[in-house]
Parts: sequence; structure tokens; C-alpha cells
Amino acid sequence: MTHRHLQHALCAFLGFSAALSAAPGHAQGGADQTPADKLLVYVGTYTGGKSEGIYCCRLDPATGAIERLGVTADVKNPSFLAIDPAKRFLYAVSEVADADGNTGAVTAFAIERPSGRLTKLNHQSSAGAGPCHLVVDREGKNVLVANYGSGSAAVLPAGPDGRLAHASSKVQHVGTSVNRERQEAPHAHSINLDPGGRYAFVADLGLDKVLVYRFDPAAGKLTANDPPAASVAPGSGPRHFAFHPSGRFAYVINEMASTVTAMKYDPAHGTLTELHTVTTLPPAFWDSNTTAEVQVHPSGRFLYGSNRGHDSIAIFAIDADTGRLSPIGHQPTGGRTPRNFGIDPDGKFLLAANQDSGTIKVFRIDPATGKLAPTGHSIEIPMPVCVKFIKPAG
Repeated sequence: MTHRHLQHALCAFLGFSAALSAAPGHAQGGADQTPADKLLVYVGTYTGGKSEGIYCCRLDPATGAIERLGVTADVKNPSFLAIDPAKRFLYAVSEVADADGNTGAVTAFAIERPSGRLTKLNHQSSAGAGPCHLVVDREGKNVLVANYGSGSAAVLPAGPDGRLAHASSKVQHVGTSVNRERQEAPHAHSINLDPGGRYAFVADLGLDKVLVYRFDPAAGKLTANDPPAASVAPGSGPRHFAFHPSGRFAYVINEMASTVTAMKYDPAHGTLTELHTVTTLPPAFWDSNTTAEVQVHPSGRFLYGSNRGHDSIAIFAIDADTGRLSPIGHQPTGGRTPRNFGIDPDGKFLLAANQDSGTIKVFRIDPATGKLAPTGHSIEIPMPVCVKFIKPAG
């Protein structure tokens, strides 16, 4: 998240509380029934301008053809989304500075299947300003949220009906790093859980650290681990974080340095040890660039990271034994500023969300090489930020 995006979020807050209270209980998320052989795709956006909220689309997993079904328009700046493990509920941040008493918010929705329609359940304070990322624990009992503006993270308990309760835990980061403009304060940019659900990892752009917390799902509590963090090179700006399917390795993409740091993970102690750091850019590129999303392919063989400026997806091979990365190449995203992307559950397609050109482009993933090939399919969605998938049934 850049200062420009934070300013956009601040401006977009005007009327947030009134919009939520006046919004209808049942919102359009899908125009018709989605066949069982198609995937539902939810897209989070920045609202204001042409964007209305959370868009629901339908993807053909055989061809990559995508179509827009509808939009749920009762939440401001639903920039990042998370879906519970049972695929019954969707949670969206409201990336604003002041929704509920100088904080942003998280809104809960029920997912109607197979149509994909969303019904708003409730919203709660994110216990910090500018929430930009969230995740649901593996039991679906807690939503963990990272607040960029205030440099904090919180846990919001989720009931059996999907409704959110007030934060049961909050941790406030403290400190700065070397870049006086971007790292003048802590900026928690993402929060993730390890495969065992025992530890939470918060990539903080302002501190050049991935902070590690012990997570108690029964109590909904975060407690600093020992050691409390893993550091990256000064001025890197860690943003998003992804685990390898094996649980042995993790990867953090560094927004400001346009790099990815590979780390070895010790699940017994929640510790990260740096393996190496690699650039996301080709050698001949010297223009400005920031990175955004990082994801590991379901096979565990490949890693993908988005470049904003170079406007590409960087592709790496993962060594199964060491976790180290080897560059494969770059795929232009066919648009401007690919903030986020999503890989479908079967690992066949990558959907790149080009925020500034308002498009989502569909690429086919070669299972042998990891390379991406344009399918020719795309869809227009204003200010797309986040892409999430579910199967309409099952």
C-alpha cells in the first residue's frame, strides 16, 4: 500500500457508516446459478469512481473464460478478501482510516451457493487504521487482520453464523527503518498463519521485519514469539508472505526493493531463517517499480510475484530440497499496475488484477515449466485489488 492508496482510502471513507447502516441485507453477488463445473471468483476493489464494491465472476476451469455476474455494493474499499475454510463466509476489509472510532473495519458476508450471492451479516472495527489484509484460521473461528495505517494487527472472533465479534486481541508495532518517507512508522501489510495454525506472521513494511506471534485460536490471542521477528535488508519494505505447501519454507515479497526473500521455517519454534534474496526484475529494467503479491503454486514447484511498474508476473522455480529460488522469466500482465493475482485451486490458471487499467487477465499455467500463457480471456472490473476462488458446490 502506497501513500497515494492511503490518501484514496481516507477520501473514500466519507459516508462509510451511513452506507453500511443503509445497505440492504441481501446484496447481488451472482446473477444466476453457477454450474458445479465452474468456479466462483470474488474480486475486492477500491470503491469510489467507477468501482462499486465486491465483484462476483464465473470462471470456466477448462478454458479460462470469465464473465462478470454481479456486485455487492454495501462496503467501502473492500480491497482484500478472505474466505473461511468451509466456504460459507467471506470477509472483507474496509481499507479506511476511520470507520468505527478512528479505525477501519472488517465486514462479514454469507456466501449463497451455487449462485455466489453475498448477504451482509455484520461489521466490526479492525482495531486499527487502514486495514489492508486478513486471513481466516483453519477452524473458521477467528479472522486475523493487518492494519497498515496504524501498524498493528488484531484478531476478531467469528461465530458459527459467521458474524464477527469485537477484537479479542491486538498487537501494536513500534519503530521505524531507513526510508524516512515510507518507513517513518510501522506499517503492517499482511498477516498469515503457518500450516499448523500455531503461529501468525505479520510482514511490516515500515520496520523491515516479519513479526512472529504465537496464536491461540481458542482464546483468539496473539503473543510475541521468541525470537519476535525475522529481518530483511534495510529499506526492503516486506509486504506479502506465502508458505510453501510442505510447510518447510516461506517467502516474503519486498515492495520497495522489488525482491523476494526465501526463508527456512521451523514449525516447532515458529522461527524463520533467511536462505537468500532474489530480484523480481530483469537485468535491463531500470525504471521505478514496486512489488505487491506473492504466491506459491499448489504443486510447490513454482513461485509467482507481481511487479507494478514493470507490470509483469515474475516466475521462479523452487528447489524442493532447499527452498531456494531460480528465475524462470517474466510474463507481462497486459495492463497497468498488477496489484494482486490469484491462482485457481487446481493450479491451472493465474488471474492478474491490473488495478490502474481496470482489467483482470487470465493466463494458463504450464504445469511442467511454470510459465504463463495468455488465454485471450479477460474482464473489466474497476480498481481490482484481490482475487479469491471457490467452487460453487462441495
